[in-house]
Amino acid sequence: MKICSTIPEARAACRDVRASRKRLGLVPTMGALHEGHLSLVRAAKAQCDAVAVSIFVNPTQFGPTEDLSKYPRQFERDCRLLEKESVEILFSPPVEEIYSNSNDQVTWVVVEGLSEKLDGRSRPGHFRGVTTIIAKLFHIVEPEAAFFGQKDAAQLAVIRRMVHELNFPVEIVACPIVREADGLAMSSRNAYLNREERGRALVLQRSLQRAQQEFQAGERIAARLISAAKEVLTREPQVRLDYFEIVDPDTLDPVERISGKTLVAIAASVGSTRLIDNLVLQP
Repeated sequence: MKICSTIPEARAACRDVRASRKRLGLVPTMGALHEGHLSLVRAAKAQCDAVAVSIFVNPTQFGPTEDLSKYPRQFERDCRLLEKESVEILFSPPVEEIYSNSNDQVTWVVVEGLSEKLDGRSRPGHFRGVTTIIAKLFHIVEPEAAFFGQKDAAQLAVIRRMVHELNFPVEIVACPIVREADGLAMSSRNAYLNREERGRALVLQRSLQRAQQEFQAGERIAARLISAAKEVLTREPQVRLDYFEIVDPDTLDPVERISGKTLVAIAASVGSTRLIDNLVLQP
């Protein structure tokens, strides 16, 4: 595995891959890799001839009160995991390589409207940071395909719109949510949860399952599904709900009645840890 820490190194390594007429896949990550990330790597390996993984804890997608300083960083462990998966290129630049000074950054990639919904509404500026770094990575790596987890469904919608409207020649591949044995959606932030909080966090999936059960029983009115799900959440009063919404998966606009593919998404804080989860309903 070739490890690149500068933009010229990464560009050269990726150009060597493309010069061999190989299809290059990109898996963008912030490190602290878990089975969810590795499932993206395996999907990329299955669909591409070579895989590049980026590890970059992006400061511009964290708010001033969020967990940038304590976000888990496990670079040596991450390298071992990626080597076991036979990843060809790892791009792990320092912050100053990507942003000469992020406080003075004046050029941003913003998907207006969409970036203010769901997580974007709760985390102002978050998706501006996400789309800016993903655009940078696409320019540096020039992948034919990029792989993202379905857990970050709002992020997927925003990135897809950016790729479409800015004509990036990149296929966006969404991969299924990977869960812990107890059903909790895998996240690097799960490491913040103590044992008691971990048990409480399972209510996120139970609320989604309740909405799904009601849907499978024939309910199609979104407000009724939301009401049923929120009743489950009341059983864990120490879990602070951010949002529980039923929306169009492409526009993130709320739907009143489910008639096609529909996203059911939740965000909530357990202790000081903010978690997200979702599922897709299809009549």
